[in-house]
Amino acid sequence: MDPHIAWLRLFIKSLAIGIEGIDQRSLPLSTQMKHGLASPGINAYSGIVAANTKSLLAMNILSTTSIVAPSPRRRFLRQLGLGSAFFAIPGAFAEQLMRTPAQTEGPFYPDHLPLDTDNDLLVVNDSLTPAVGEVTYLSGRILGPTGEPVRNAVVEVWQCDHSGVYLHSGSDNAAKRDKNFQGFGRFVTGSTGEYLFRTIKPVPYPGRTPHIHFKIKRTGHELLTTQCYIKGYAGNPRDGIWRDLGSAEKQAAVTVDFAPLPGAKAGELAAKFDVVLGVTPEI
Repeated sequence: MDPHIAWLRLFIKSLAIGIEGIDQRSLPLSTQMKHGLASPGINAYSGIVAANTKSLLAMNILSTTSIVAPSPRRRFLRQLGLGSAFFAIPGAFAEQLMRTPAQTEGPFYPDHLPLDTDNDLLVVNDSLTPAVGEVTYLSGRILGPTGEPVRNAVVEVWQCDHSGVYLHSGSDNAAKRDKNFQGFGRFVTGSTGEYLFRTIKPVPYPGRTPHIHFKIKRTGHELLTTQCYIKGYAGNPRDGIWRDLGSAEKQAAVTVDFAPLPGAKAGELAAKFDVVLGVTPEI
């Protein structure tokens, strides 16, 4: 595995440490160093390290993470073009803000959640075998109706594997399920409302065009359930759920590009899906 890609995998896994409520300051420095959570002489902790705020913001790394990356890793992130591929400039799309339409949850929300529910769906726990599929970095922001970022929103995603099988006991062809695909993940947004998942490009299965399910929660309340689709996919107009959105504007609000990730050597893709809620969650 390319060492840069290997480090990016550790970077994504490390985000889950903060998500699950573990204070990274409690980790031994050697452990932080091993997993890329600190550079020599600097502790990583929950939130942005004040001395490194400018450099982290310059790289557009999620504000929910506390990674302090050595300079080679910083160079790699810049080469990948994470800033342009993953995150929007605040206010850049304010004039064209449109609320994300709600869609059905469908029958395959996991009936048994996996032990690993972090934001890297390609690797289950510490397995060395990744899931089969086109690697995709799926990112975006959770926003209120006037474009304000929503902090502490729980973003849940779930989708079928490359064979069209969900992490659900009622899914067809369960015997063919990719055991290395997590199938479900969670991310908690920071002050900028950003989220990030590593997953596979969605695939079709009988009766449905490729899609990824989203559920947004906050303080125990469900705020929105919707789905994300591939822009330009020929099967979209034949999909009843996509078609029932009615207007082209609503369809466009949940249909995004899955484009090659700049600088990636293994054909990884990037997709950006901003979710605009119809209400402003109470603090």
